[in-house]
Amino acid sequence: MSAPAAARPVDAERTGRRVEEVLDRLATGGGPGAAEAAEELVRALMDFYGAGLARVLDLLSDAPGDPVAGLAGDELVASLLVLHDLHPEDRDTRIARALDSVRQHALEVVGFDEESGALTLRTQESGGCGCGSGPGAREAAQAALACFAPEVRTVDVETTPAGPTLLQIGTAPTGAR
Repeated sequence: MSAPAAARPVDAERTGRRVEEVLDRLATGGGPGAAEAAEELVRALMDFYGAGLARVLDLLSDAPGDPVAGLAGDELVASLLVLHDLHPEDRDTRIARALDSVRQHALEVVGFDEESGALTLRTQESGGCGCGSGPGAREAAQAALACFAPEVRTVDVETTPAGPTLLQIGTAPTGAR
């Protein structure tokens, strides 16, 4: 048996979009029979891989230490576990994990609407200048959440004003009085 080849990097979000595009092309160009067959094939493969992942997690749960935690922290594996409803962490924990990866934006969860999939976050303006936590806070949060919490469909960021800027008041230089 030869050594396994290194896995190609895969972007879960891009792969999901690609599957949807192929199914759409089959639905529009291949007729209803081809579209139904393609959807059935995708469902069968999802069931197969989901059952395999569940078995892997079951086998790992008997291993010493906590190897599942390492798997749950990997973006690609985490997205597969979430897709198959096998991720060991609940949604709120996964959201917190994703936001921790973009902590430079100092985002705080305000709420999540399960029906719409809208996550509302809060950040504070920095330094009283009105510039917020930096450009791209919303985009950074969306990118981080895509793998760990795909049930979040939209991200809204509220900005709260920073407190008053504190000024340093020192003593006057000697002889200035």
